[in-house]
Amino acid sequence: KLSNTTCKIFSFQDYKSSPDPIFEISAECLQPSPVPIIIDNGSFQTRAGWACKGDELGAPRLLFKSVAARSRGAARSETQIGNDISNLEPVRWLLKSQFDRNVVVNFEIQELMFDYIFSHLGVVTEGSVEHPIVLTEAPCNPLHSRQMMSELLFECYRVPHVSYGVDCLYSLYYNNALSNLTHQNTGIVLSSGYHCSHILPVINGRLDAGNCKRVNVGGSQAASYLQRLLQLKYPGHLAAVTLSRMEELLHEHSYTATDYHQELEKWRSVEFYEQEVHRMQLPFSAKGLGGIVSVEERQERRTQQLRRLQEINARRREEKLQQDQERLDKLLTVQELLEDGYLEQFHKNLVQLNMDSAEELQSYINKLSLVVEQGRQRLLQASEMEQPMDEGDGVTEMDPDFSEENTETEKPVQPVFNMAEYHQLFVGTERLRVSEILFQPSLIGEDQMGMMETLQYVLAGYTPEQQEALARNVFLTGGNLQYPGMKERIERELLAMRPFQSHFQVMMASRPAVDAWYGARDWALEHPPGGEGWISRQDYEEKGGEYLSEHCASNVFIPMKIAKPVPRLAEPLSSLLYAVSRRVKSIST
Repeated sequence: KLSNTTCKIFSFQDYKSSPDPIFEISAECLQPSPVPIIIDNGSFQTRAGWACKGDELGAPRLLFKSVAARSRGAARSETQIGNDISNLEPVRWLLKSQFDRNVVVNFEIQELMFDYIFSHLGVVTEGSVEHPIVLTEAPCNPLHSRQMMSELLFECYRVPHVSYGVDCLYSLYYNNALSNLTHQNTGIVLSSGYHCSHILPVINGRLDAGNCKRVNVGGSQAASYLQRLLQLKYPGHLAAVTLSRMEELLHEHSYTATDYHQELEKWRSVEFYEQEVHRMQLPFSAKGLGGIVSVEERQERRTQQLRRLQEINARRREEKLQQDQERLDKLLTVQELLEDGYLEQFHKNLVQLNMDSAEELQSYINKLSLVVEQGRQRLLQASEMEQPMDEGDGVTEMDPDFSEENTETEKPVQPVFNMAEYHQLFVGTERLRVSEILFQPSLIGEDQMGMMETLQYVLAGYTPEQQEALARNVFLTGGNLQYPGMKERIERELLAMRPFQSHFQVMMASRPAVDAWYGARDWALEHPPGGEGWISRQDYEEKGGEYLSEHCASNVFIPMKIAKPVPRLAEPLSSLLYAVSRRVKSIST
């Protein structure tokens, strides 16, 4: 990063990922019993590791983007996963994800993700994975998605136990433990991820699924909106404004305005703009237009340009002299008709020339003869003396390097074209516009309520006492809520929303992007496999793939209702006798 007293210039980092190492499984993860594997299956980034304590094993071992790149018809082994793709932009058209919004629908890609995770964590057992799995899923996840996920884990990998939980509730679980709060408290969770945002009320430590709401705005929409704004602003740099760079701008250069319209008014000030605008330096080559031209080269260019202009002006004079000579010859021919006595033809040609009398014709001939003579003399002088053309011959119109008064005088040296400044993106009000779509989705054409309006709608479904309890514990989590000023903006919106002198408290997750993984790890350490919240293989076979064992950070299990077949009414006796008689006849024949 570079900076000076007048402006802030930043360069894009253009992060290149390196392939993940293949770890060897530690003995601590095998004894006395296999340790659960924690997988935060996010739509932007996947995090995986062991349910262990300590700085090394107690942190995510794998962090990679939830994308796979495979050409059509390529073998399964040729698929690149996550960090195997060093640069996403050249293969973006090949990228596939297991998600539609925040719900897993492509289980072929999900299986590739699991293969990548288990192989890199060092799980080498053939035919099965002997470790229990803690896996995150979307709030109010569809039963079909959970059924397919359970089928994949139990049938393909033959895991012993599986536990499903909601990522933002795991984050709440982890931060409650940090703040020494009970896990049975009441609050409301605002979560914003890569594809959508959620408002999740928690009553007495359990998710109130009936009042959960989703807003279809997240980090991907913010990145696309920022890309569209900058491509419209800089049409000459369309290829340089990539989604990867827009995500970098979102994470490192954007912020949330406490008062959006008031902040936009501040940007009208030139001093504020110069102080707050971020100039993003694009890579460029200093060769070519950006090179510094020496005095000798500039003088040589000027001489060559003067020679070309002289040739052009000489050619123009010749063409003009030829046109004037042809015009003069035509007028002299008409005058000869008068001298020879052809009056009728003379007057007819005079009308065609738009003249009234012979005197007017003679005056025009005299003027044109003078012009032709002067043109011949000037052309002759130009050929004998190769000197710069005088003013009015087009030199000053075509050559900006010559002064208007005298082309032979030396012009002051013009400033050199600044190639570096040409390759700068001035990111001004875009820094706060992109995060505003969480509160005003109409900015990107989404016809739905913003996050705070949705929160107000959710609170309105509770009694005043429950509203007060929920507002006292508003928890913010998710990678798309990490903008500076986000907590202050939500506090301001709540102050305007809640009744006079009511109390509320907003708490931001300590690490909004990764706290879900740490919360799932702590939950697995406190709840060993086989107890509450775990689904065993026997449960899967008896109760079906959609079955969910509830716990404090899970969804609510709503069994699939299967309509019972309607019993057929008894047939009339006459029709029954008719069928019997037909059967007897067929047997007898």
